[in-house]
Amino acid sequence: MIAIVILLWLTALAVGVWAVWPSSSPKPEAATAETMRKPGPDSLEGVLVAQLLSSEITPAQYRRAIEGLAARDEQRHPMSVPGDEA
Repeated sequence: MIAIVILLWLTALAVGVWAVWPSSSPKPEAATAETMRKPGPDSLEGVLVAQLLSSEITPAQYRRAIEGLAARDEQRHPMSVPGDEA
């Protein structure tokens, strides 16, 4: 009985050591700039934010572009509020 307990403890210890032991397999190549590209934004608002953060456009240009998007959205999809039958 004691032999089984010792064998189980040694097996658990071996599995634990094996799990944390560094791998000897060759490491993959370092990622280049081309493989590390981030996916682009999915919307026009996302593109504008990306341009603003990368200083391609100024905050004033960003605000003007967002105002234009809001006006275009209001024309395409007017919002109706209950009780606003004017």
